[in-house]
Amino acid sequence: MCQCTIQYQILVVDDDEDILELLEYNLSNEGYEVQTAGDGKEAVEKAKTFLPNLILLDIMMPVMDGIEAGRRIREIPDLRKSFLIFLTARSEEYSEVAAFEIGANDYLIKPVKLRALISRIRALFKRDDEEPKEGKGKIQVKELTVNTQNYTLARLNNSWVLPKKEFDLLMFFIQNSDKVYTRYEILSNVWGVGIHVSERTVDVHIRKLREKIGEDFIKTIKGVGYLFSHS
Repeated sequence: MCQCTIQYQILVVDDDEDILELLEYNLSNEGYEVQTAGDGKEAVEKAKTFLPNLILLDIMMPVMDGIEAGRRIREIPDLRKSFLIFLTARSEEYSEVAAFEIGANDYLIKPVKLRALISRIRALFKRDDEEPKEGKGKIQVKELTVNTQNYTLARLNNSWVLPKKEFDLLMFFIQNSDKVYTRYEILSNVWGVGIHVSERTVDVHIRKLREKIGEDFIKTIKGVGYLFSHS
C-alpha cells in the first residue's frame, strides 16, 4: 500500500457496484481520498460538499446520466478546475463529443485497464503540480480581457468563467499567435502527449471559444489546422 500523503480527492461515479469497489480500493491504495456515487444525481450532491480534484464518471446510469451530471458539476464554481474523466462502454463519436462539450479532460472506453487509468490520473495531477501558479494579472488582447488568476474571460459587455481546457487553449493561442498549428500539435501542447483524445476534441473546444471571443481571432487554415491572430 502506498504510504504517501493524501493530496488529491477523487469521486468515482458508476451504477456498477463491482466497478465502484474495485476503483475505490485501488485508488485508495495509491494514496487518494475516494468517495463513490451510484448515479448522476448522487454524484452532483456529493461533489458539492466533497469538492473532488477529479471525477471518474460513467455515462449510462439511472436517475441522471453522466453527461448531465458532468454538466451540472461543471456549473459548480469550486469545481470548474477539477478534472473530469468519462469511463464508459459507449464508443459512439456523438457521446465523446458530448463529453468534451461539457468540459471533459479525457474519455476512456470500458473495459479500462486499471494500471493505464492510474497512469493517466497521475499524469493529469503531475501536469497540474508542474503548471506555474499565476499571480494576479490580466492579459488584454484587443477587446478580450483574460484574468489568469480566476480563469475569467471578458469581451465587450459579456464575461465567462472558462472551463480549464478552454482557458488552457486560449492561453496557448495567445502565447503562440500568428503561427499555424495542426490539431495534433494543439492536442500535444494543451492536452499533453500522454492523453489520448481524438483530434475532433480540438474542433469542439475551438467552436466553444469562438462562441465567446467571436469568429475573427481563431482562423481555420484549410487542410492544415488553426491560427490565432489579433493583428
